Amino acid sequence: MATLAPPVPDPESAPDVVLEDSIVEMVAHPDYPCLGARSVFRRDNATVRIYGELGGASSTQRLLQDLGDFAASMDLDGGFASFIAVFRGPQIRDELHFEQLLWSQLRRLHEGDEVPWDGEVSADPTDEHFAFSVAGTAFFIVGLHPQASRDARRAATPTLVFNVHRQFEELRESGQFRRMRDRIRERDASLQGSVNPMVSDHGKSSEARQYSGRQVARSWQAPFQAEDHG
Repeated sequence: MATLAPPVPDPESAPDVVLEDSIVEMVAHPDYPCLGARSVFRRDNATVRIYGELGGASSTQRLLQDLGDFAASMDLDGGFASFIAVFRGPQIRDELHFEQLLWSQLRRLHEGDEVPWDGEVSADPTDEHFAFSVAGTAFFIVGLHPQASRDARRAATPTLVFNVHRQFEELRESGQFRRMRDRIRERDASLQGSVNPMVSDHGKSSEARQYSGRQVARSWQAPFQAEDHG
């Protein structure tokens, strides 16, 4: 089991910079497989913010505001850009616990979001074209936490990475997506000994199945239902 992220002994009281540095060092590790994430940090296009409890009311209010600011200010012409929400807690028991918290957080964000769903993606988490929308912008979400079974998902504290969904579509249109995907899979297999079984190609199954990183059954359904904010 590889440890890519430096540990944070006391996340509740650690300075913000310690939590930020843990994520930065994790992605900068030579064995970290996700080339997109490495590109985001290398180009200084990663926005990292620190919050309290994952799924907490105060965290949700701040996160919703910060995501709105990020969506309004991002410039996709500058390359890949990601918003990274790092949470001080709670202490994660296992992968199922994290998955429950992740979807609780997404439901809270959606309930507080007054902007209609991004029209480029589906709001139905069972749909193969689903992507989570907040502030009118679709995101592909990557959950990281200390109890993750995949090395590339094992961060020091609960973390949600909001990747702008449109970036993947532009990669696909440019013909670069397949090459990057294959390189990431090779690096992941080298790190872990196998390719992540939950990773699938866009358009073949709902990406909601991949958000938490937990290996789920074919019958699994996301605990989420979008409301009409139009």
